[in-house]
Amino acid sequence: MTDARERMEDIAMDQPPFSVLLGIRILSVSPDEVVAEMPVTLDLSNRNGVLHGGAIMSFADNVGGTATMMNLPEGTTTTTVESKTNFLRPIRIGDTARATSIPLHKGRTMMVWQTSITRGDGKLAAVVTQTQLVMVWEEGRG
Repeated sequence: MTDARERMEDIAMDQPPFSVLLGIRILSVSPDEVVAEMPVTLDLSNRNGVLHGGAIMSFADNVGGTATMMNLPEGTTTTTVESKTNFLRPIRIGDTARATSIPLHKGRTMMVWQTSITRGDGKLAAVVTQTQLVMVWEEGRG
C-alpha cells in the first residue's frame, strides 16, 4: 500500500465524535470520491418518521469534509463556508442512507463538493453542494 493511500485511509477513519454519534460509516475513499452510510434511526428522525433534514445535511457535510481533508496540502485544514441542500425524497426509519461525494472544483483556496444521498432502494433523496475553505489553522486565533 502506498503512503498516499495509507494517509487517505487514516484521514477517512479518523472521524470526529459527531459523525460517530450519527452512526456514519466510511465505505470507500479516493481523492475523487468518498462513499459512506448512515443508519436512519428514531434518534435521527423528525416528527413524520423520516430522516431529519438536519441529519441529512450533517451527513453530507461530514462526507464532503472528509473528501476535502484527503485533498489538502500539508499544514492546512478546512471548514465549510457554504452549503445548499435539495431534499427530493424522504428516507424512513429503519432504512440506510448512502452518501457519495465527488468534487466539482478542487482549487488552492476553495473546494466544492457535491454529495448525493440515496435511500436503500437506490432512489436519490437529497443533493448537497458545499464549499470548503482551505486554510492554515493557527492556534489561539479564531
